[in-house]
Amino acid sequence: MSILRPGCEARCPGCAHRLLSAEDSATQKQRWLQQRLEPWADRLVSLKAVSGEARWAYRDRVRLSAQWDGEQWHCGLLVRDELIAIPNCPVHSYRVRKVMQLLMPCLPPFSRFPLAFYVQAGAQATLVLKTHQLPELDWLTPTLRRQLETSGLNGLWLQLHPAAGRRLFSKNGWHLLWGQAFSRDNQGFRYGPTAFQQLLPELYQQAMDKAEAFLSPTAYDVVIDLYSGTGMTLRRWLNRGACTIGVELAGEAVECARHNGPEALILRGACAQRIPQLREWLETHAKSIRRRLLYVNPPRTGLELEILDWTIQDCRPDRMAYLSCSAGTLHRDLVSLTTAGYAVEHIVPYDFFPQTYHVETLVLLRRLA
Repeated sequence: MSILRPGCEARCPGCAHRLLSAEDSATQKQRWLQQRLEPWADRLVSLKAVSGEARWAYRDRVRLSAQWDGEQWHCGLLVRDELIAIPNCPVHSYRVRKVMQLLMPCLPPFSRFPLAFYVQAGAQATLVLKTHQLPELDWLTPTLRRQLETSGLNGLWLQLHPAAGRRLFSKNGWHLLWGQAFSRDNQGFRYGPTAFQQLLPELYQQAMDKAEAFLSPTAYDVVIDLYSGTGMTLRRWLNRGACTIGVELAGEAVECARHNGPEALILRGACAQRIPQLREWLETHAKSIRRRLLYVNPPRTGLELEILDWTIQDCRPDRMAYLSCSAGTLHRDLVSLTTAGYAVEHIVPYDFFPQTYHVETLVLLRRLA
């Protein structure tokens, strides 16, 4: 009989597969992908996943709602306006749990400190307040500072955002309360407080090794990297000698990418809005390149329609690697790509979010003509 993991709150909606064995969870995810990607199911390989304890305490990036109960702060998930507190969630990393245990008892009451969200991205933590006024910071005592130094945290931020909710952060209102503005992961990549990070680095490396092996960029190729984030993939293409360009919307991610992949040209903005610059860049290199290679890692909404049209009609990459977090939008985009003459060679699913129903998928495509 399945039982909850110690520290797991029974009412928490966060992990739909927490009562399933690793094998049963993998079977459900595999079956889901086979259904959603049915036209290409024969190219779908078995789910790649971590095992054992690696499936727990892996979530080093969280966004939690905060609520004051009249005596203390609690963080967790909202269910029909009720906060389900998860202070000891077994999928949260030790660092996340430790920092929350240090901070929450020290924070002032709601009347002085209108905390809305607690956000942590690796070694960077942010307290999001629904106000535009900077509160008193007498709670950030020398003792707490010393404790934070041993927690695994590098930086603690305050984000003042009166409309915090559907949109988590505002452009302004950032205050670094303690520590450093940026951190580096185990591979030396720079990131900040709003960074998106894959939570299972070893499994993510496997996925990127697969994409790199398929694209096989050389000094005679160009690589277009769309939705390029903090530049982890940019450095891969640069290390292979390829001429590389990236496009990313988030300002902090662009700033980090310029450190992580300094030899790449990085354009800030929505990918669809940068098509003119992409077209000009490709024309500049038209006579010196052998192949055009495309790597994309879009949000759940999939490729922008303009980007899909540009890929098919204008860019026409020889090879393409597409990392997707939504089988539904992936199916939509693959229909367009295969109709336009691209062959799906391999579909490799990765269990980046154990205990949940989420699954990410790497698709490798080749242009037939």
